[in-house]
Amino acid sequence: MQKRLHRSVFLTFLRMSTHKESKEHFISPSAFGEILYNNFLFDIPKILDLCVLFGKGNSPLLQKMIGNIFIQQPSYYNDLDETMPTILQVFSNILQHCGLQGDGASATPQKLEERGRLTPCDMPLLELKDIVLYLCDTCTTLWAFLDVFPLACQTFQKHDFCYRLASFYEIAIPELESAIKKRRLEDSKLLGGLWQRLSHSRKKLLEIFHILLNQICLLPVLESSCDNIQGFIEEFLQIFSSLLQEKRFLRDYDALFPVADDVSLLQQASSVLDETRTAYILQAVESAWEGVDRRKATDAKDSPAAKNPNGVMEMAEPAGGTSSLPNSEEEECMGAAAAPGPAMCGVELDSLISQVKDLLPDLGEGFILACLEHYSYDPEQVINNILEGRLAPALSQLDRSLDRQVKPDPTPLLTSRHNVFQNDEFDVFSRDSVDLSRVHKGKRKGENTRSLVNDKREVLAQRQRYEQYSVVLEEVPLQPGEGSPYHGDDYEDEYDDTYDGNQVGANDADSDDELISRRPFTIPQVLRTKVPGEGQEEDEDEEEAEDEAPKPDHFVQDPAVLREKAEARRMAFLARKGYRHDSSGAVAGSPRGQGQSRETTQERRKKEANKATRANHNRRTMADRKRSKGMIPS
Repeated sequence: MQKRLHRSVFLTFLRMSTHKESKEHFISPSAFGEILYNNFLFDIPKILDLCVLFGKGNSPLLQKMIGNIFIQQPSYYNDLDETMPTILQVFSNILQHCGLQGDGASATPQKLEERGRLTPCDMPLLELKDIVLYLCDTCTTLWAFLDVFPLACQTFQKHDFCYRLASFYEIAIPELESAIKKRRLEDSKLLGGLWQRLSHSRKKLLEIFHILLNQICLLPVLESSCDNIQGFIEEFLQIFSSLLQEKRFLRDYDALFPVADDVSLLQQASSVLDETRTAYILQAVESAWEGVDRRKATDAKDSPAAKNPNGVMEMAEPAGGTSSLPNSEEEECMGAAAAPGPAMCGVELDSLISQVKDLLPDLGEGFILACLEHYSYDPEQVINNILEGRLAPALSQLDRSLDRQVKPDPTPLLTSRHNVFQNDEFDVFSRDSVDLSRVHKGKRKGENTRSLVNDKREVLAQRQRYEQYSVVLEEVPLQPGEGSPYHGDDYEDEYDDTYDGNQVGANDADSDDELISRRPFTIPQVLRTKVPGEGQEEDEDEEEAEDEAPKPDHFVQDPAVLREKAEARRMAFLARKGYRHDSSGAVAGSPRGQGQSRETTQERRKKEANKATRANHNRRTMADRKRSKGMIPS
């Protein structure tokens, strides 16, 4: 009855999306699109529900139905574009409810009233269940819609969906996995179901990303010509360049869909692919696998799986028929992200060993330690596998009474430290005795002026140095008859030649020859005897000097000469300024009664038109100038 009802509902929606039943009964495509849109026969939420409910087994019919709806009414693309912020808000709500909204590059600041929000590890189990089921429903719905209608991928990518999806995966999935692992002792059946839902959600998120990448970048490269693929290749490189910091997402995606295969496909399709960027992306993917066994992750990906009627992936149960969370389900959860946990040591490791040894006292501590290291320091799993005889082959070959080997203590930090005070006189770590006289407690007492002046230690220290130069000699008293030892040191020369090499006195030219050569001697004129002809020569020299001297300036010079000199000075000044004098005499004109030429008439007309520019506007200035020259009495 339920199957028939589901079939009838599906056929009803299929008929509603068909505008042509037969050649006689049909609706025009434009009218059909208006009917669908204006009467709300289909909307985006209803289309999403149809995909997730009837997508399995009816994918060809659903593809035809939804494709027909979007073709006949393109307004649904606008509705899908307006729905995208709501879909992205679903991921933000999950992060906010888990107390993870403050993480990530695109996160908004956390409100003050949300500071006390519980994390997935601290929230109640039922609340954690609601979050996991909500995430599983969202991921399955989006995957079903994109799998049925891949043309919607372009609308998704307009909102940078690939980056938002990878960022959500990197933040939320590890936290939810850790929360379920820490509750393995509460309700194993419920936690097993949550683990399956979470693994299913993780896989669907990766498949959604692959569908988007395949529709946006890879398929257009395969279907387009060589001239039109550069834009799609650039989109592929841009998407992966923005995801390089999402290590967990890259590792899990590479385990399901190897990135190297996609890059190889692009290299075959284009000969101008940027090798530097592709090598950088592949290197980032390889670095995401550091510390993780890629082969184990691939084996977990290819492990046998079955599907229940609800479509949820489940790991195949072991032959015994029992499946517990710490065993098979945990191995499935780790999958591509099977990164080893941090190594334990010290008191924590001793506690785990004693916890196993209390139940199995015949086992050696070395054997227990090897089992703990193999099973990620999980004592419950170690005890369970030992009792059931399901140890790994490497552990089964070990001696069960193996003792624990004592590891040598590492070099103490105090002996291996290095700093600026290493091995100095106060380093108590490298020497046993310290000169305490060099150590002063408290503030030193300042010295006064008297004590500073009376301190002759520096003078005594310098005495020995100056004694080597014989500058400071102490007077040695001698007794009669004791001078012979020092007699050899006396200076016997009667003439002191110490300063013979130096010039003593002023450097004056005192000799007669030097004085004559400097200035010849001249007989005063009063004492000279008169020589015939000497006076006549002197008179001729005076006359020549008078002829060469300038003539005395007259009181009033000739005005014509002054005008000529002034004109000459003015022309010289204008010549230095680069001015060319207009020698045209057209303004003067010809004598009266002989008529005027055309150049004269034009010059006079020009002078009449431009005389206002000069006129007599500076008469006060010129008057002041005449008065200052003394031409006008004031």
